[in-house]
This record gives sequence, structure tokens and C-alpha cells, in this order.
Amino acid sequence: MKHTTPAAVLLCLLLGTVARAEEYQVVTEEWAPYNYQENNQLTGMTTEVVRAIMALTGDDFEVLLKPSMRASQILKTRRKTIMYSMFRTAERESLYKWVGPIVEESIHPYQLASAPPLSSLEQLLRAPQITTRHAGLVPQMLQSLGFNNLDKSATESKQLYRMLLAGRTSIIVGDTDAGVAYYSRQLDIAPGTLRKIPIELYHSSLYIAFSLDSEDKVVTAWARALEQLRRSGELRRIQSRYEQPVGQ
Repeated sequence: MKHTTPAAVLLCLLLGTVARAEEYQVVTEEWAPYNYQENNQLTGMTTEVVRAIMALTGDDFEVLLKPSMRASQILKTRRKTIMYSMFRTAERESLYKWVGPIVEESIHPYQLASAPPLSSLEQLLRAPQITTRHAGLVPQMLQSLGFNNLDKSATESKQLYRMLLAGRTSIIVGDTDAGVAYYSRQLDIAPGTLRKIPIELYHSSLYIAFSLDSEDKVVTAWARALEQLRRSGELRRIQSRYEQPVGQ
């Protein structure tokens, strides 16, 4: 009878650790209504889509909710990592492999309906202050458009609306229209309180991003599963559950 040597045991443990480290991991951030935590459960439009994809592909990858910058860093540095939801920009195009689109979205500025209405980009550029989140795609996009009046003090989306309602700012930019509708419900903002300024500052589609070392067979399987959800109508059914408009 052969006895397992300590060296062999150590080798098995190391191999097991390496195998676990090489498993795919899915990361996301708090960005309602696409991916967010509610009642200690990860949910949202894209979360439901990702789970539906894995149900079709047979994958059971771990899904972790991380702060925005941390999630992006994991995608950049960890092997076999998947992140959702992401706008597919020209700057990001070559950095990842992409599955999508899932949904097209736009970002508009918002103000209180009781404030003098704004209707042009020039008015926005001359506004005393526009409040947005402290980091991420939105403040970067606004800076690229020439906005030098940004207040980037908000660390989360809810803070934008609280600042607007409290009179600490007069214009906010941070969420898609679906996101504004979600936070209006969460914060019990009465219909008609907010006004969408009719300037589309950003328009793009949301995707799932894969680190470049991800196997093509996995990316292809996810793309085919998403297309199956699209053809069956399930993708549209998921989207419709998160598209309640904000009262204007």
C-alpha cells in the first residue's frame, strides 16, 4: 500500500488552488436598474439576463458585486473575468471581448420641474454647476464635451437626487432614463418633480465584457445564448420589467 507523502499532498493542494483561481468569475457594480442589491440579493435587468444566459450555457460562475472602480480593476487584472453592464466605447473596444448588445440607453441631464427650463447645450455649459458622480464613464464623458462646471462630489447615485431635492445643486447627470425612474421610485420622488432636459449627452448600448484571455468558446456560447433570449422574446420580457417611466 502506497502512502501519500507530504510533498504529494502539498502538490494536490496547490493544483487545486490553481484550478479554482482559473475558474471564471463575474463581477458587477451597483448601477440600478441594471445591476444592484436589494434585500441582500443581487438583482437588476442585466443581472437577470446574465443568469438566463448561464442557465442556457450550463455555467455556474460566481457573481460578485464590487465598487465600480474595484470591479473595473478586477476585469483588467484578473484572468478569466466577466463584467456587466458596460458601455462599449471606442476606448474600451480593444481591451475586452464583447457580448451584446443587451439594451440601448441614453443619458440626459435632469433638473427640478420648478426651475427655469433649460433646452440647449450652450445653457448647460454656462450653468453655474452640474453635479455628477466622482468617477466613472459619465464624468469622463462630460469633461470630454467641454464641461468645466462639474461638481463631482457624489459618491453614489442616490446622493445626486438628494442634493437636487435639497437645493444643493440645480442640475444632475448620472443615470440613464431607466435609472432616473428607478431612483425616483426608491426615494419616493413624486411624479412631476423632476424634468428631463432634452439634451442627449450620451447614447450607447450595454454589453457584457470578457477579459481578453477568456476562451472564445465561452464568449461564443454566451453570445449564442443571448441571441436565443432575443429570438424567444425573453430578453424583451426582462427589459420591460425595468422600464417604468418617471413621471414628467
